[in-house]
Amino acid sequence: MKTNINVKNRVAIVGAGLTLFRRRMLDTPKELAWGAVKMALESAGLDIKDVEAVVIGSAPDAFDGVHMKGEYLSDGSGGIEKPTMRVYVGGGTGVFTPIAGWWHVASGLFDVVIAVAEEKMSPAQPHPQYVFKHIWDPIIERPLNLNLIWIFAMEMHSYIYRYNIKKEDVALVSVKNKANALNHPAAQAAGKITVDDVLKSEVLVWPVQRLDISPVSDGAAAVVMVSEKIARRLTDSPVWIEGVGWALDSTHWTNRDLSYPKYLEVAARMAYRMANIENPRKEIDVAEVYDPFDYKELHHMEGLMLARKGEAPILTKEGITQRNGDLPINPSGGLLGVGNPIAAAGLMKVAEIFWQLRYEAGKRQVKKPVYTGLAQAWGDLMQVGTVIVMRGG
Repeated sequence: MKTNINVKNRVAIVGAGLTLFRRRMLDTPKELAWGAVKMALESAGLDIKDVEAVVIGSAPDAFDGVHMKGEYLSDGSGGIEKPTMRVYVGGGTGVFTPIAGWWHVASGLFDVVIAVAEEKMSPAQPHPQYVFKHIWDPIIERPLNLNLIWIFAMEMHSYIYRYNIKKEDVALVSVKNKANALNHPAAQAAGKITVDDVLKSEVLVWPVQRLDISPVSDGAAAVVMVSEKIARRLTDSPVWIEGVGWALDSTHWTNRDLSYPKYLEVAARMAYRMANIENPRKEIDVAEVYDPFDYKELHHMEGLMLARKGEAPILTKEGITQRNGDLPINPSGGLLGVGNPIAAAGLMKVAEIFWQLRYEAGKRQVKKPVYTGLAQAWGDLMQVGTVIVMRGG
């Protein structure tokens, strides 16, 4: 990315941290946030005193059971007596958090910023799904007594019906990601499963079954973001943020084409334009695509233009999206395998691309040479897309 009057600084990630992802963690939300921040700072060779500003990402207050969660998390995030802000765009928050960190540094206001995302879903009773009862239009939708799985089932059905996709081909995503997560030290839901296991698992709302869906999780993630002059001083292998994009579609999901995530295409085009990417299928070496459901990995690959419409299941079936494939997708294990503490899950994906581009992912390292990577998240009423493009130094 070329700097200009609006982008004064190139921005790099120089450190990343991640807690365990688990159900019913005993740590408080502040302790989870601090665990991730401390790990990220140590990996960058910095101290909390070096941090000039803090960006916090977290989803609904009701998950942690604390109103004004940004203020609540600020001291656990290192934000006391510093410029600190919270961002929140539902499930898209985890990637939007480093996007907000990017503009803090790119604007020239700060040289060292921590972006931290935390989520503790377990305290929501009787189940986190009940929190989502309050996101619907109170006149038109709430009387229908909707829940998120119900609406995602409609989207999944629309997608597989439009392109005549077999349910077993969608299940291959869950099989792949849970197997990839076997090599992730933070993983909550790793495992060797088969397509048959997915197809025989409990039906939640047809066609969504239990093994199509990511688990309820607690956890936190953080990255250290710095200007170029600081990055050159700290490391020989900074990972540059070369493109960012975000977009919203209408909350009136009844008026949208549920088989294609247009909002994500808009966000991706913004990020690709900044990163000078003309052919994402050829220029993106590795991607962490948001996968709270297995069909969403396929859906999002197409919205990101990493596959043509209806083509993502074919690429998956041919092994192209495997860790040793030509286009590795979710080498971390994704939300299906690592877990889904909503905001932290998106930032976990950014951290994974950071480690992949520095060749620090250990057994998760993809086999092909990697120079350009992408992380993406999605949320709210199925209409938020957030995208970040990164390049190795």
